Order: sequence, then C-alpha cells, then structure tokens
Amino acid sequence: QVQLVESGGGLVQPGGSLRLSCAASGSIFSIYVMGWYRQAPGKQRELVADIKRDGSTNYADSVKGRFTISRDNAKNTVDLHMNSLKPEDTAVYYCNAEVSPIATRTVMDYWGKGTLVTVSS
Repeated sequence: QVQLVESGGGLVQPGGSLRLSCAASGSIFSIYVMGWYRQAPGKQRELVADIKRDGSTNYADSVKGRFTISRDNAKNTVDLHMNSLKPEDTAVYYCNAEVSPIATRTVMDYWGKGTLVTVSS
C-alpha cells in the first residue's frame, strides 16, 4: 500500500508565501513523476506543477515564475514553494505521484487527501 500525505496549507495574505510538502510512504519500488494539482470551488482539478525523477519540471502558465517544485528522491518527498500568492491561487492542493509498488511493479497513480490553501486579506 502506498500513501501520500500533504502538509503546509493554510491562510496567507496576498503577496505572501507558503510551502507545501508531500511524503510518499509504503511499499515503493520507484516513483516516476511527482506533482501538485489544485481544485478551486466550482472548478475542475488542474495541474500546478510536476517534476520527473531526473529533475525536469513542468508548470502551469498561471504559476510560472511564482511557484517552484522540488523533490528528494531518497526521501520520496516533493515540495511546492509558492511565492507572490494571489487570491486566485485559493484551492485545495493535492499531491500526486506515479508509483511502481514493490508488489506489482505496475505504475499507478496515487493521490493525497489534499491541503487547503486560502489567499485572502
């Protein structure tokens, strides 16, 4: 069984910063892509940023230059550093990982339960 646990959400004023962290645990053979998605009220879940095992990254246009994603392959963690936050960044942020469990070696998608980020004055 593989679990993803997020931390770091909360309330922040516009222009502020937050760091989200996600740790994957369980019977993991390998993790390929790790990423962060978000879902605002009334909207579909969207990709924020993802990072491959080799460190290559991909960002949504709306967060380029403000957010930075990083990962630690040894610890199976991924962080999202969010700067210059805007009210429109308010959403539940979900950690996602493409994981190959030890038992099956089949790549599967796993999700965390989400952490709420609220940007408001």
